[in-house]
Amino acid sequence: MGTLGRRKDQVGRTGWSGTAESRTAGPDRPTGRVRRLATPIGILAAVAGAFAYVGSVDPNESGHYPVCPLLKLTGVLCPGCGGLRSAHAFIHGDLGAAFTANAIATVGYFLFAAVWGLWLVRAWRGQPLRIGLAPVWWWGLGAVLLIFTVVRNLPFGSALAP
Repeated sequence: MGTLGRRKDQVGRTGWSGTAESRTAGPDRPTGRVRRLATPIGILAAVAGAFAYVGSVDPNESGHYPVCPLLKLTGVLCPGCGGLRSAHAFIHGDLGAAFTANAIATVGYFLFAAVWGLWLVRAWRGQPLRIGLAPVWWWGLGAVLLIFTVVRNLPFGSALAP
């Protein structure tokens, strides 16, 4: 046996666990890489399918999608109100209309693309996607969503309403 219970030919390899599966689909072999890329590609396929549906079924025409329950019950616009119209405009390349329908959602599309790209690169390299945000960032995000929601429901914030 070699160093630390591994065979001599296994010394220096990273990620070796000694199982038959790891020897056939290691981090440097194509099968392992395909497995690592399956989740980010599957997520992209699901998101692309959802965007394709919203792009083909216009949310500006009534009867295709349910009304926001918060808006229907209280008359208050939630942070997601206008998100389907924003996605529809985004798919059709009208970034101005997408931003007008829901500014937060439009920014979210670009943020999703950046995080997904990072995830894909890290999966390709065999590294996990770890985005560790300090609690202050989460509180900040919540504050932005709260301020956005309050302002879009006030008369002077009508430009943020869909």
